[in-house]
Amino acid sequence: QVQLVESGGGLVQAGGSLRLACAASASIFRLGNMGWYRQAPGKQRELVATIITRGGSTNYADSVKGRFTISRDNAKDTVYLQMNSLKSEDTAVYYCNARDLMSQTTYWGQGTQVTVSS
Repeated sequence: QVQLVESGGGLVQAGGSLRLACAASASIFRLGNMGWYRQAPGKQRELVATIITRGGSTNYADSVKGRFTISRDNAKDTVYLQMNSLKSEDTAVYYCNARDLMSQTTYWGQGTQVTVSS
């Protein structure tokens, strides 16, 4: 079982920045795929960004391209989400996701609230 612990959420004004971190209890290099998802009230959970931990390839939702950056530190088993130029529509609970590419098992963190005030 892999534990994922998110941190860094909070309240920020529109146009501001936040950096989320997700610490994993297992090797993210071995797992292979890490990502961030978000869920706003009354909406379905949606993909924000993913990263392949072995090569660094990234993927972003159109709504965050150019504003958010996902990165990883394999030595620390931690994934980050740098969020700039935040908008009120970015308000959501942000969840860390890990996928074991060998077993195809998926793991989720408990979520961290991001609130952007306009």
